[in-house]
Amino acid sequence: MTPITIGADAPDFKAKDNKKQDIKLSDFKGKKVLLSWHPLAWTPVCTDQMRALETNFEKFQNLNTVPLGFSVDSQPCKEAWATVLQIKKVSLPSDFWPHGKIASDYGIFDETKGISARANIIINEDGKVQWIKVYPSEQLPDINEVLQVLSNNQ
Repeated sequence: MTPITIGADAPDFKAKDNKKQDIKLSDFKGKKVLLSWHPLAWTPVCTDQMRALETNFEKFQNLNTVPLGFSVDSQPCKEAWATVLQIKKVSLPSDFWPHGKIASDYGIFDETKGISARANIIINEDGKVQWIKVYPSEQLPDINEVLQVLSNNQ
């Protein structure tokens, strides 16, 4: 697994989210996009990671950033999970089919486990990878670190 490099063009994608909407990176030109990858829904650390996105949604908006909570779970799974977690503002796109293609395009798909790494990838307003951090799967990403990176690069 070799993550995409900083400065690279971010690969465009199209994925259905928890609200059954098509989400495309190219729709967010002029905004920063946070791809917050979690390995699997319904697990404790992933739950806390997605709740942190929802809790800080207004801060992301103030930083001209769209947070997206990605995983390889199916769209119906993401929809049910978002309902249980009461995630209403943040979009949770599914990288289910072709399985893990988007994670693979970003170099964070674990072929042996069939899941993505836990990672945060920031894409700038011009569609370039601005920042990437891959975490141990059991580690909750520090949302304040992500917000600080976004604040420093306005």
